[in-house]
Amino acid sequence: MSVRRLAEDQFQPAAFAFSKENAVWVEKTINKYPEGRQQSAIIPLMMRAQEQEGWVTKAAIEKIADMLDMAYIRALEVATFYTQFQLHPVGTRAHVQVCGTTPCMLRGAEGLIKICKSRISDHAFERTADGTLSWEEVECQGACVNAPMVVIGKDTYEDLTPTRLEEIIDAFAAGKGHEIPTGPQIDRVFSAPEGGLTSLLSDEAQAKSTAGKVAKATAEAVSIPPSEAGRAKSTDAETNQSLKTPATAPAEAAKNAKAAETQPLSGTAAAEPVAGKPSLDDKNRPAGIERPAQPDDLQLISGVGPKIEGTLHELGIFTFAQIASWHEAERHWVDGYLNFKGRIERDDWVRQAEALAKGGEAEYIKVFGKKPR
Repeated sequence: MSVRRLAEDQFQPAAFAFSKENAVWVEKTINKYPEGRQQSAIIPLMMRAQEQEGWVTKAAIEKIADMLDMAYIRALEVATFYTQFQLHPVGTRAHVQVCGTTPCMLRGAEGLIKICKSRISDHAFERTADGTLSWEEVECQGACVNAPMVVIGKDTYEDLTPTRLEEIIDAFAAGKGHEIPTGPQIDRVFSAPEGGLTSLLSDEAQAKSTAGKVAKATAEAVSIPPSEAGRAKSTDAETNQSLKTPATAPAEAAKNAKAAETQPLSGTAAAEPVAGKPSLDDKNRPAGIERPAQPDDLQLISGVGPKIEGTLHELGIFTFAQIASWHEAERHWVDGYLNFKGRIERDDWVRQAEALAKGGEAEYIKVFGKKPR
């Protein structure tokens, strides 16, 4: 555990007192605990003091210890143990706590730290010139499934990319942090599977899933490992519809899977219109090409997995150069067709594709400082 000490005396106020409103809240909170157990209220009281002052001062720790009849050292032990308590002045608008534990580090926490260093300060706990922003690296914040993530105040911001974190920091710097949605920053519900439900589906839904896998394997004639980053997103409406559909007999499911083997994946193939998706005849649909002998591995683009790559192939998108040439209207069309809700822009597909088209993995590493997925 990192060593945590109180701020230097030059930062410490001479005294501390709860505001009138907070004093009423504190009294009610202490009275929630049985007689002789009032010291259990120390954590909520310290959190309320931090919310009032922006950080936990030495005077606040001693005041709370006196209120709870605790030795100062016992209260100090609590304050220095939990990283949720700030023992130094921090950013008045945002103090970004970047999780650096193994799951987050494996999923890109180092990139988030680089953004904090470039956007806020080279050193943890150093505030910006106007005192509004600061950052630190902390241990596990309890959202490993949605790594990498950060905590700002009481809220978590999960499934982050460096670009998305920079957008969040900019919003807080402008005083608009309240406009940023908390939790996952991609199209998933809390910690549900990123690609939608994978179990407890109706027989028909399972048959459709199997059919799609068979069609893709037939078209590419290779076995592709799953990719968490690029699974297709499913909406609640689609999930609910599949659960309402009567179960299909096993024989019918097999028939559906067999039929899927013969479905062409060419960009020129006709497709059934889907409610909520833009029309395939829309003028903003990117131009497709015939499948080349050696299509690019689109899964090297962060955010593109096997299923999304298959959909792009159906649209006639096979090369990095095609994606790199997309204009805003074309990106918006593809985003709507994939039901990505802005992810193409957040993950910067065009810039990734430009690097891969220009010089492959070597150019990608040069631009982004890491290997493509």
